[in-house]
Amino acid sequence: MRTLLVLCVAVLLAVATFTPVAAGGSAAVSQESPTCEFPLELEDGTGETVTLEEEPESVVALQPSDAQTVVEIGADDKLVGMPVGEFTAYLDADEELDISEDDGVTPVAEQVIDRDPDVVLAANALAGDDIVDQLRDAGLEVYVYPTEESLDGVAENVRLTGELLGECDGADDSLEWMDDRLSEIEAAVPADDRPLAYYEMGDGFTAGQGTFQDEILTTAGVDNLGAEAGLEGWETLSEEVVVEEDPEWIVYGDDFDEPPVAESVMGTTAYQNDQVVAVDSQHMSQPGPLVVEAIDEIARAVHGDEFDDDAATADGSDGEPDADDADNAEDTDDTDDTDGTDGTDDAESIPGFGVAAAVLALIGAIGLLGRR
Repeated sequence: MRTLLVLCVAVLLAVATFTPVAAGGSAAVSQESPTCEFPLELEDGTGETVTLEEEPESVVALQPSDAQTVVEIGADDKLVGMPVGEFTAYLDADEELDISEDDGVTPVAEQVIDRDPDVVLAANALAGDDIVDQLRDAGLEVYVYPTEESLDGVAENVRLTGELLGECDGADDSLEWMDDRLSEIEAAVPADDRPLAYYEMGDGFTAGQGTFQDEILTTAGVDNLGAEAGLEGWETLSEEVVVEEDPEWIVYGDDFDEPPVAESVMGTTAYQNDQVVAVDSQHMSQPGPLVVEAIDEIARAVHGDEFDDDAATADGSDGEPDADDADNAEDTDDTDDTDGTDGTDDAESIPGFGVAAAVLALIGAIGLLGRR
């Protein structure tokens, strides 16, 4: 059962990634401020023009990270539909909002159409999926996000969400928060101290080059063993290689009670010295604003002595923006903590990689497992 879960997570992550920025580059996400003016016309990631005559009063988010972005900019009061399940449990969404199948990810067209939203937000993963055409054929305005190619890509989608929903103040607050936190991390992480880290997803799966998690690790100030070993995407890495490379740190999702490593890996420097980091699984896998939290968790665990906690935030909180504060940004600039609960890794976007492809990938992965 655990093996099947890991395979599902690996496939879900395959539709959640964007190309990592080069290690050692600037981590800050400088973006132009969103502009909320209606009527609004925006060309989306599929080349279609989405037209909104006035500020939307209702929105459906088709994927978990779309919902995260809506909530983080303080527009959750406009949500009339989103996936509700283990991948969005940290958002505390009402069950009545659920528009997904039992997997908590795959959107159901009929459920979305019944809610008659003013606009639908769709991850780029769904760009080639039938559901986008079905919703457009039903007369709904569907905005498919451009592909996220970096942390700047995530920030750009935050800006676009603010413009689409008329929530520019909340989007601006989120962008400023992301930029401040990433700038703090970049300033704290020493350039000449990058220990080797092994990201264990379970059953030997790890993240290599070209994955979202590789960027998280490198931005947090560690070298990713999966990438260093030449892996592309999500693959299994033999325990012999892990033991030989002897990582100084082990990173894993907090949906596991303890590092899900092989017995031989327990002899590595990381495990023997208890240098392990349990990262919030949703922050680690969803390309929304809270990806910054995953980077921060790892960076503080590895390079904690370099951080000035007293200067982390002006209000003494952990710095994560509060959805209610963002929603009332015209009245206050305060931020608070809305940290999520534990969960299992989740999914979102890669160019041209839709739900159908994910299913085929899962079938292939299961077949491969059967031959192990």
